[in-house]
Amino acid sequence: MARGGGKTWIRRATLGTPDVPEVSSVSEAARRAEPTQASEPQPEPLRALTYRLAGFWVTNSSRSSEGVMGEYEPKIEVHFPVTVMAAKGVTVRLECFALGNPVPTITWRKLNGNIPKKARLRKSQAVLEIPNIQLEDSGSYECKAENPRGGNAFRGQLQVYTFPQWISMINDTQLDSGEQLRWECKATGKPRPTYRWLRDGVPLTQQDMWERGYIGNGEMSIRDLEMKDSGMYQCIAENKYGAIYSSAELKILASAPSFPPGPVRVIATVGKEVSLECKPRASPKPAITWRRGDRRVQPNERIVLLEDNTLRILNSSRADEGNYMCRARNQFGSAEMTTTLWVKEAMSVELSPARVEVTVGESVVLSCKATHDPSLDVGFLWLLNRQPLSFNQEGGHFEYIQTQSSTADLMIRNILLRHAGKYGCQAQTSADTVYVEAELLVRGPPGPPGVVIVEEITDTTATLSWSRGVDNHSPISAYNLQARSPFSLGWQTVRTDPNHVTGDMESAMAVELNPWVEYEFRVVATNAIGTGDPSAPSRVVRTKEAVPSVAPANVSGGNGRRHELVISWEPVSEEFQNGEGFGYIVAFRANGTRGWKEKMSRWGGYNNKGDGPFSKVVTVYSAEGEPREAPSGVTAASLSASEIQVQWKPPNPGPGRPWGYEVSYWKDMEQEESGDKVRTPGNETSILLTGLEGNTLYLISVKGYNSIGQGPASTAVQAMTKKSPPSQPPSNLMWIQEGNNVSLVWEPVRSMDNESDVTGYKVSLRQEGRSHSQVIKTQNPSAVLSLPEGGTYIIEVQALSEGGEGTASSPVRVLTSSGVRAKNGQQSVNSQSWGSIWTPLLLAPLVALAPW
Repeated sequence: MARGGGKTWIRRATLGTPDVPEVSSVSEAARRAEPTQASEPQPEPLRALTYRLAGFWVTNSSRSSEGVMGEYEPKIEVHFPVTVMAAKGVTVRLECFALGNPVPTITWRKLNGNIPKKARLRKSQAVLEIPNIQLEDSGSYECKAENPRGGNAFRGQLQVYTFPQWISMINDTQLDSGEQLRWECKATGKPRPTYRWLRDGVPLTQQDMWERGYIGNGEMSIRDLEMKDSGMYQCIAENKYGAIYSSAELKILASAPSFPPGPVRVIATVGKEVSLECKPRASPKPAITWRRGDRRVQPNERIVLLEDNTLRILNSSRADEGNYMCRARNQFGSAEMTTTLWVKEAMSVELSPARVEVTVGESVVLSCKATHDPSLDVGFLWLLNRQPLSFNQEGGHFEYIQTQSSTADLMIRNILLRHAGKYGCQAQTSADTVYVEAELLVRGPPGPPGVVIVEEITDTTATLSWSRGVDNHSPISAYNLQARSPFSLGWQTVRTDPNHVTGDMESAMAVELNPWVEYEFRVVATNAIGTGDPSAPSRVVRTKEAVPSVAPANVSGGNGRRHELVISWEPVSEEFQNGEGFGYIVAFRANGTRGWKEKMSRWGGYNNKGDGPFSKVVTVYSAEGEPREAPSGVTAASLSASEIQVQWKPPNPGPGRPWGYEVSYWKDMEQEESGDKVRTPGNETSILLTGLEGNTLYLISVKGYNSIGQGPASTAVQAMTKKSPPSQPPSNLMWIQEGNNVSLVWEPVRSMDNESDVTGYKVSLRQEGRSHSQVIKTQNPSAVLSLPEGGTYIIEVQALSEGGEGTASSPVRVLTSSGVRAKNGQQSVNSQSWGSIWTPLLLAPLVALAPW
């Protein structure tokens, strides 16, 4: 910061990053350390580098050396150069900073047009930023600083330049010696590019071209090319900002004439023209002469020599047969080629029948016979509508048959409509090609009619119109109208007016439709051959509303709550509701009376259009009330420590028939309300109570119920559950395995005083991995088991009592192999306990058990 003269000058400069495509322009004076007088800047291109300098003044209470306080007009102290050069596509920043009191306002304008819309103002409008600059953005720009004391402006020129870009380039070229080369390369750019030419890296000038060539403005031409003109050429387009290159190779050919090896034979037919070609390889192009025998061929009204040296003979005859020699010569040498001409009689071809009509599904044979020179072979090709037939891709419909060398037949089997058309037979020899056609018409069912239009719609009718489809060579005899709705199973034929729609009609009315239903319609045509494909569906239309026409069916009812009457019926399908706001009217009266309840007439349907028909009158019965009698003959029997079987008899028939029964049970010394209840499904008269406590007295009663309520309860009966089963499991299991037989013994279970006495034991045998178990019961603490299948078996033992099954023992796992048994004397003894208590048990005989 520098001070002097009552002013403080603050400068701030920032150097932009070189790889950012932007240009900022300020004056040379703004780049200096002190605010000295700036010289006029020279134009120079600014590319990727960015220079930004922001300057401003901070004033004291006095004004400069005058020492007078107050305002003063703006002065632009920092501005962009008079001329700014920028490359196309970069971002340009034009800066203008001014001093003044009050602080001046900066505005911008473009003198020769509008400032680009993409431009943005930065730094309180002191910087005009133009991104992605284009050629049209160039021109004169002005910044103006204004405050109430006055204004000051600065103008500068923005010029946009572009690197050269190719419009057209040169390409590799191959020419004969003596020919002329013309090359042109063009490029765009600003400033406009200039052009230079190189050959093999050496610059070319007009003097180098002598009188044979020209160079100028991107063009180059050389006449009478020579071998020395061969080489690699470059066209260079450049301006002051860059250069681009286009390269191409020029090859000059020079060789004596030559022809392909081998004899040349041409076969022609009498009366036709024939061409004898002479196309040698040579550079430069040779001179051509034709000879027949020892005479030179002279053109006349029948013999023509074309520009490409082809000899054409018109209206050829047998007299033209012979050897024709073509001689080619240039400065490097000469060569000859002989062509042998044969003239044969013209071929004729007959295809029969020339026109045939068949019906779909029939078969036909087309025969093609050729008459030709016997010295020539003939080949045949069949076409349909000028396209070759592919016999392998036609599903066996076409077969090629050739019975003689000059005859070919086409068999068409099981003809379809798509087989109609023009069939061509092309016969070809080495001298001639003849093409003939026959027409095949296929009669079949009609094609689909045209678009179906719904002309008018009512509640039960729809007037339809359509356009005729193709009749496939059999007149249309009738039309069938079909309809589809959300309630139909696919398309259904509808009745029409008139009843029979003939083939000459294109309009009819569909009748007996349902009101207020959405329909689609289509039309199907029929002729003597059959029925064709249907038309496309019409648009969806809805018939008009009407009063309901179908009454509710199967009216019934009865029962319900007290003072209520339940009435039921089958609902009317939406298809027959005929309109919006559909509902039902229900009327009832006591049986034997005459008058219906007010506002009711009968059971029926209605909608917004009115009331529909009424159903038949039916008789139903109101509810009978809750059951009036209690079940009788109630008995209860204890089955185990947790189960009691309860049975009863239903009450006498009469009003209040029960729908089922509710069984209440509770412990003695408890209130009935604290007990449990269970209902039977339907009218069953017995139930098994489970989950009860052992050695407990229960009271049990039964009552009937229906939809109205419950009836009276029966007198309570008593039942005592059995004592609980033994809580101790069988212990100290020991088994002896001999092959697939297992002998099992265990310590007897001793019941406690509050438990049921042991009556026997249950042995469960289950193969590992399976849920099914085999159960064996025995009264002794031992068993013999047979394990016929190989695998691992799990064995458990439980004590039995009248109170139920006791606790199961720990499972025993036995492994056995299928079909394998131990030898005599070979035993496997296993035990869960080796106590001495088992010594007498092992001496006791084991009992073999049978399945329970």
